Amino acid sequence: MIQYREPERSVLELVKSAELFARKKHAGQTQKDGAQYSEHLEAVVSRLKSLGVVDEEILCAGWLHDTIEDTDASFDELLERFGSRVAVLVSSLSKDTSLPKKQKEREYIKQLRESSPDAKLVKICDISANLSDLKRYSQSRSKRLRYLKLKRRNIVAIKDDLISNTDFPKTIPLLESINKILKLYGQKAISLQPKI
Repeated sequence: MIQYREPERSVLELVKSAELFARKKHAGQTQKDGAQYSEHLEAVVSRLKSLGVVDEEILCAGWLHDTIEDTDASFDELLERFGSRVAVLVSSLSKDTSLPKKQKEREYIKQLRESSPDAKLVKICDISANLSDLKRYSQSRSKRLRYLKLKRRNIVAIKDDLISNTDFPKTIPLLESINKILKLYGQKAISLQPKI
């Protein structure tokens, strides 16, 4: 006999399961300002929702985006628990930590460029959350500038697809708020004009 599951309930269960999994995997991890890492994850998912994202798999990827890179979670574990789309989204947002630092960053930029529009939505929300917390970090000026330049390169790699994605028009105001933060720290704003 085929059982019917209410879609809304299963959606909530999938997203809640991703949240609980991420909280467990990141337990004990803190941000640079000492706050619990789960606060960053909450901020990413909150930004996704503010853009109008209701797709449960994208919201799951928001919760899970750092699990492969920063915890002992594997692609196969995510695949088994959350399905192929979520596992691929998270994988496309994860740096290859086996590479030397400079090569890792170059490869990551290429990876972001080639990632899906859904992955790029998660990434811009991740960057926005990170930059919003920057004022609370006690980093040296030079470290902060290196961090900002790295985030700026990540944004440049994904912005064209975000700007042209008419499904999520609130992405432009999010990019504008990121530009304000970049300017505040003396960085060049990112052009919000799509490439022709």
